[in-house]
Amino acid sequence: MSAIKSLCVFCGSSAGKQPAMADMAYKLGANLAAHGIKLIYGGGNVGLMGKVAQGVMDNGGHVTGVIPEHLLKMEVGHTGLSELVVVDSMHSRKARMFELADAFAVLPGGLGTLDETFEILTWKQLGLHGKPVVLVDGFGFWDPLLVLIASMIDGGFVAPRHRDLFTVAQSVEEVIPLAMASTTPSAVNRADLF
Repeated sequence: MSAIKSLCVFCGSSAGKQPAMADMAYKLGANLAAHGIKLIYGGGNVGLMGKVAQGVMDNGGHVTGVIPEHLLKMEVGHTGLSELVVVDSMHSRKARMFELADAFAVLPGGLGTLDETFEILTWKQLGLHGKPVVLVDGFGFWDPLLVLIASMIDGGFVAPRHRDLFTVAQSVEEVIPLAMASTTPSAVNRADLF
């Protein structure tokens, strides 16, 4: 098992329509704190983002938020974190979260969450990193995405082996064990990209 000292969580700045999703985000945060794993996330105080951070902080854990200056000015930044890193752009935010994280977990979210997730998966496909990525599929939220990826594989646009770029957890309790059990892929050659 690999040691995971920090986990980046991608998730919605909205809480969604199901209150149980907010509970799931809070529970993941509490679980990270219980295992002494630092949370790296987008720095917001709203939606699932705010819930996962609150779960860590309420349980004595460490939270590093990374937020672009324009969002901080919109007053959606969480000012009660262990650390709040302010960057100049959304691109810088993703790069900084990547640098700080040993692994990634993806909770339900919107277009921004998809953007972050696909960028980190693409970087992994290209051999730029071997960090674990875990989709948390509580409530079947990611089922349509998994069907889309299967369709891309069936259509010849994604290699079948690239389905292994991420694992799927059915509950937040599975996130840490799955992240720790993930292996780092070997060097990537041109044939592995497609």
